[in-house]
Amino acid sequence: MDTSILRPGEREFSNGDFYSGELKGSLPHGKGKYEWSDGTIYQGDWYEGKISGKGKLVWSSGAKYEGDFSGGYLHGIGTMTSPDGSVYSGAWRMNVRHGLGRKEYVNSDLYDGSWKEGLQEGSGGYSWTNGNRYIGNWKNGKMCGRGVMRWANGDLFDGFWLNGFKHGSGVYKFVDGCLYYGAWSHGLKDGKGVFYPAGSKHPSLKKWCRSLEYDDTGKFVLSRSSSINVEELRSLSTVTPSLSVKTSASGTSKTLSDRFRDENLRNSDPPPSDFTCHGPSSKSARSSGSGQREGQVKNRVVYEREYMQGVLIRETITSSVDRSHKIRPPNLPKQVKSRSFMTFLTREHNYYLMLNLQLGIRYTVGKITPVPRREVRASDFGKKARTMVYFPRDGSNFTPPHKSIDFSWKDYCPMVFRNLREMFKLDAAEYMMSICGDDGLTEICSPGKSGSIFYLSHDDRFVIKTLKKSELKVLLRMLPKYYGHVGDHENTLITKFFGVHRIKLKLGKKVRFVVMGNMFCTELKIHRRYDLKGSTQGRITEKIKIQEKTTLKDLDLAYEFHMDKLLREALFKQIYLDCAFLESLHIIDYSLLLGVHFRAPGQLNDTLEPPNAMSDQDSVSSVDVGMAQELSIPPKGLLLVTHEPNSVNTAPGPHIRGSTLRAFSVGEQEVDLILPGTARLRVQLGVNMPAQAHHKLVEDKEESATIELFEVYDVVVYMGIIDILQEYNTKKKVEHKCKSLRYDPMTISVTEPKVYSKRFVDFLRKVFPEEG
Repeated sequence: MDTSILRPGEREFSNGDFYSGELKGSLPHGKGKYEWSDGTIYQGDWYEGKISGKGKLVWSSGAKYEGDFSGGYLHGIGTMTSPDGSVYSGAWRMNVRHGLGRKEYVNSDLYDGSWKEGLQEGSGGYSWTNGNRYIGNWKNGKMCGRGVMRWANGDLFDGFWLNGFKHGSGVYKFVDGCLYYGAWSHGLKDGKGVFYPAGSKHPSLKKWCRSLEYDDTGKFVLSRSSSINVEELRSLSTVTPSLSVKTSASGTSKTLSDRFRDENLRNSDPPPSDFTCHGPSSKSARSSGSGQREGQVKNRVVYEREYMQGVLIRETITSSVDRSHKIRPPNLPKQVKSRSFMTFLTREHNYYLMLNLQLGIRYTVGKITPVPRREVRASDFGKKARTMVYFPRDGSNFTPPHKSIDFSWKDYCPMVFRNLREMFKLDAAEYMMSICGDDGLTEICSPGKSGSIFYLSHDDRFVIKTLKKSELKVLLRMLPKYYGHVGDHENTLITKFFGVHRIKLKLGKKVRFVVMGNMFCTELKIHRRYDLKGSTQGRITEKIKIQEKTTLKDLDLAYEFHMDKLLREALFKQIYLDCAFLESLHIIDYSLLLGVHFRAPGQLNDTLEPPNAMSDQDSVSSVDVGMAQELSIPPKGLLLVTHEPNSVNTAPGPHIRGSTLRAFSVGEQEVDLILPGTARLRVQLGVNMPAQAHHKLVEDKEESATIELFEVYDVVVYMGIIDILQEYNTKKKVEHKCKSLRYDPMTISVTEPKVYSKRFVDFLRKVFPEEG
């Protein structure tokens, strides 16, 4: 019998399944109907024993799917109706929702947008039955990235989200005309912001709003008319039986039964949780002596505010007419001022520079890692310890083709830095993925006067800084002693260096880089950043220039930090050692980079913004959107407990690899820091160190409009010694002489190494005072 001829027929299987339709040989092929013994029925196209083409599948539970199949899978465009009445129409891949699709939930909620592996991911809009609506980015089924939420009462938030909560910068517009621009952390206002009462002059939000599809009146541009259309999707998709695998008819019965019987398609999951919270309309946002209703009459008053985990701690009354504050769309980078020695880099060249840097580091690490580890030799620090490679755009025998411009790459002391990375307990693969991954690098503004360009890795672990030629020479000269110092002192606070490289661009331009650990790589928000040298001349920041992430200076510091006795002893023991090391190398101009995370005052927990209450608790478990059912209230204080390695993350960070510290208050045991409701953290030198910040009350007539609500805060501090590449050379000696004629020599930054070191330590002893 010719098996290539289609013929009608019927087959009954030993397990009770039954097929009727066209056959090719003994296999279903063409049009046919298959009935499983449990009552599940498929009717539609077959291809050599596999469900492929268009068809309709009805489960015994009442769920049904109609649309495209391939190789026995729901694959293509189709509509799934779940037993609970929810309906999904859109793209499928291998039995899961994947691509553009629209889902109507049983409670009439609606999601319209992109899916990935069964969860919302990409751009999409969600409408709740109570009138709330979100449009923006999603990840793993949760609101994540840039997006806009509009509540039924007319309030609107445009900004960043993380795991379903407001997280990052954003603008909140109240229905009564008030506006708050600031930062959020896990759903609570956290950091600095500006509140504009109704009737005051608001900054323009047109650029902000234009970047997401709604106008500055709060009206969404994306409406129901732009919903997903199954027929349009079908016209854009071509489904082929490429997934087909030839099986026998008996094999078909078992495969299809296993694949579809228990509805492993995640098609009846519940709708996401709903919001009834209106963000800053809670009492901690509009109260605390702000006098907003007066602002509606005066039309001139605005309020600069600072929050900590939802608690208002500071407020300054200013004039909307005098304010130069401009709201910048969160997806646009801050403008970078002209640089002293990098002005030749256009935006295009800067992009190529980042690509070249990634290509070079990938090449360097990939080449040196397989080499068997050995102790470094004197020759590894020498002038011949260099690797030079040319990267043509089309590739070569040694380099891959790339999309950047041709460039030359130079790697300094590769064996030394390979050993340093291992000494700092960094995995080579993770190092490459962090810097050279697809997410790329982010340019950040330089906090100092050097004119250097700074790049940040996508996971915040590493900072890459451009170097002057003189700085490179200092680094290479000090490298042998640096290698010995960090090897002898695992708790050192000195900057961790992971690699030094040079790129030679067209026209002979040379750009030198150093890769360092980011001292502020933490899950906690850094509320204050300070660069402390111990000098006073010029060490203050103009208040008009202070932004959310501005690095402040010595005279801006308005706090003393009180620590546990043993923690403080460990800190200053290492500071003495590091300063002695730098002094021996005649290094000056270094500073302590200090990051401070403030905890909300415990006595004001009752004034926190309420968590996002859920209005549909009976039918919601937040599987689809992953909205948290409740938001933890910030803790009362910090808690030190005995260290438990299994309870904390002990992986080495990019800044610190040292030992766990001991605390006097816990019987001189190694300790972890517990932030109730937030995290349990390992306490190391310069990382996760708990303290109490005592505000120094200073009379300041210019700041008479500022209301400081608290004097003592629980804080977590992060710190390290940076900028260690300036020698006290002839140029600096001349600078010291000249400035000493105008200012007190003890107040200027540049001074001889021994004096600099002593002044630096003495100043830090005042910042971290010993308990009386």
